Order: sequence, then structure tokens, then C-alpha cells
Amino acid sequence: MGRWITNVEAALEKAHLRSARGSTPTRFRIDSYGGHGGPGGVVVRGRVLDNTLPTTAAEGEGVGATVRRSVRSFLTRELAGVPLRVELAGAHVDTVSDEEGYFRVRLPATDDLESPWTAGTVALAGDYRGLTAPHTTPVLARVPAGSAAFGIISDLDDTVIRTGVQRVGQMVLHTLTRSELTRSPFPGAAELYRDLVAGVNPVFYVSSSPWNLHTFLTAFLEHHGFPRGPLLLRDLLGTAAGREQKHGRIREILDLHPGLRFVLIGDSGEKDPEIYADIVRTHPDQVIAVYIREVRLDPDDGRVEDVVSTWARDVPFVLAADSQVVRRHAQSLGLL
Repeated sequence: MGRWITNVEAALEKAHLRSARGSTPTRFRIDSYGGHGGPGGVVVRGRVLDNTLPTTAAEGEGVGATVRRSVRSFLTRELAGVPLRVELAGAHVDTVSDEEGYFRVRLPATDDLESPWTAGTVALAGDYRGLTAPHTTPVLARVPAGSAAFGIISDLDDTVIRTGVQRVGQMVLHTLTRSELTRSPFPGAAELYRDLVAGVNPVFYVSSSPWNLHTFLTAFLEHHGFPRGPLLLRDLLGTAAGREQKHGRIREILDLHPGLRFVLIGDSGEKDPEIYADIVRTHPDQVIAVYIREVRLDPDDGRVEDVVSTWARDVPFVLAADSQVVRRHAQSLGLL
């Protein structure tokens, strides 16, 4: 099924490129997915599209409006080969969008990095199918302060937001018919995250959700009072720049922030226990604790227990029924 969907998408893209070849994009935009950085450098991500800007939900809107907005977020016209320049903190990097419109650049760390956020730009760097500069989009990169005690790396689906990933039909229905105003976080999660951040500790949201949901997830986190932080998502079907594995995105965070130790928060529904176990094995000195929210349809399947049986004992692993379990354990470690 995955190969079939990929082939269909590729065919549609080729048809679009044939019809659009030589024409000037009428709704050209550079989507900035933000960035993060520290002593190890700065990474900035984004995508170039020929679509109108996505909208956010309005109070009282009907299901029809929600469905139309959700569907539009996946009907993207990607622009490949767009010359770009990313500038931030006195450094710049030139790049080109890939075949799915994505770009990812790494800039050197400079003395101009400012905490908690450093502002920069992503701009069209040359002529592109009749378009000329200036076409510029602002970008913000999270830069932890030297006073940060630790960082938080958190999954989103079934960790922060009720998604039901194990029930595919339910997940698709929720994605299409519910907005950031009507989707629900887990009780106590926002308060827990705010207390862990304590106004200074950085949080990074690393998820297997598609980049198409970046606007929705950003609005959801803001609406429900979660602390602000970079979202590192992925492309479900596309290219290397967009479809980075979760291991790689977490290691990128650890690499760019070598002076920070991290709390990892995920859920038992998919592969978070196994992924976090690999991270603990390769970066034991940078992980303080691992918290896994129990959401399995069959808690007796033994999968999480198999991970625990080989766990590094000097890094706590907590399988938590709810946010209060995580809170009590974090308090015992002095994290709150």
C-alpha cells in the first residue's frame, strides 16, 4: 500500500510539473519550520510551495470547514530547485529546495546567537520561473540559555495529544474532522510541561506526524497552553530532507546542544520505547530519565517489557498511566 501511494503521488507530481513547466508560480511561499541551535551550530528547516497560506480554526466553525482546511493542508504543490539563502546570527547558507520542496540547512554557531530565540530569514536567492527577489520569510531558532538546567524531548501523538494512532480509522477521522480547538490534550500534560520548562528549559517536539500538520500542531500547542518549542516532524512519503527518521532528529538535538541533558517523553503505542532505548545506549550521559505514557490497546503484549529487560539501569525508565505519575517521579529527581 505504501509503495502504491508513493507511486500515485509521484505520478501526480510529474503531471503537475509538466503542466507547470515554464509558468510562474502564482501563490509562491516559503514555509519556515523554524530551527534550533547552540554551540554545535544551528539547523533550519522549511518547504517551498505554490499554495495559499494555511488558515487556523475559528470558534464555532462547522465540521465542513474543518474538513476542507484539513484536506487542503495535504493538497500541496511543491516547488523543486528553488534557490534559497538562509541567514541567521551573522551567518548564511545557500541551498536549493529538493524534489518535494523541502530544505534543511546547518549554519555555524556564532557569537550573535541570542536566547531564547534568534531571528533570521529565508529568502529567494535568484530567479525562479519568472519570480525574482525579494521573497523573504522570517525564521526563529530556539537557542537555550546557559542557565537551562536540562531540556525536554517529547513526542506528540498519544503523548501530548489524544490521537489513537493504533486505531487507524479513528486517527484519520480525528485528523480530518477536528481542529486545534476541538482536539484534546491529555489531562495535566500542559501543566507538567510548563513546570518542567520553568521558563528557561527548552522543549523540543519530535513526532512522526507529517509536516503538513505543522500549522495545526503549532496552533494546538499554543491554544492548550503548552510551552513553545521547535517542532521536528517528517514527510510520510517523500524525500530524504523531509523524511528523516526519529532517531536522527533526536540525535541532531543532542549534537547541537552537547552541554544539556534531556528528559525523553513518549508513549507505548508505537516505537518510542525502542527508539529511546537506542538513544540511551548511544548517549547515556545526556539522558536523565525516560517517561512512556501507557496507551497500548493490549498492555500485556510484552513489547515494552522486552525493552525494559535490557534497559540501562542508571537511567530511570517510567511506564506512566498518566501525567501525575510522571510529575511525582520528576519531583523525586529534583526536576520540578
